Amino acid sequence: MAYRQSLRDLQERLAQRLTAAKSEAATASWLAVEARGQRYLFPLVQSGEIFPWTSVQVVPFTKPWYAGVASLRGGLYGVIDLGQLIDPSSEWPHSAERITSESRLISLHAALGVNAVLWIDRLQGLRNPAMFHELGDTPAGAPAYFTRRLIDHQGLPWQELDLQILAAKPEFLAIAA
Repeated sequence: MAYRQSLRDLQERLAQRLTAAKSEAATASWLAVEARGQRYLFPLVQSGEIFPWTSVQVVPFTKPWYAGVASLRGGLYGVIDLGQLIDPSSEWPHSAERITSESRLISLHAALGVNAVLWIDRLQGLRNPAMFHELGDTPAGAPAYFTRRLIDHQGLPWQELDLQILAAKPEFLAIAA
């Protein structure tokens, strides 16, 4: 009898957690990430799966931001160093020196039609509009995939990226150096 009661309690706790997770996912709008010390927001509807860092095979004669190719869940994906792509002039360490236990690969949503993952340095979790209190100015000369700049309640700026615009850019698709 005690077994049935504990099983019932477990089912109730699971149901409560599923309900809470559904409501959180419905209110979240962005996946917050950090790359080369900058904070970015990826729209959840344009983001795909999150992978831990894996072995990346370097491809010669490609752009500096193209880190190589990785095998993820049986598919081959181009690995894009997001920080290098956005700011190629920054003085951050060489790609291999930046790999930590927090490094992640974020795939682009399958609907975007590009087998690519964005290499980020750290996940910052999910964000929703209530976590931001004002719009900031998008930097001058920013690429077209920079949409809104949002300021959170701690005063930290976050740059929203439109991954659909990024994936459609001819420069993004042309990796040859």
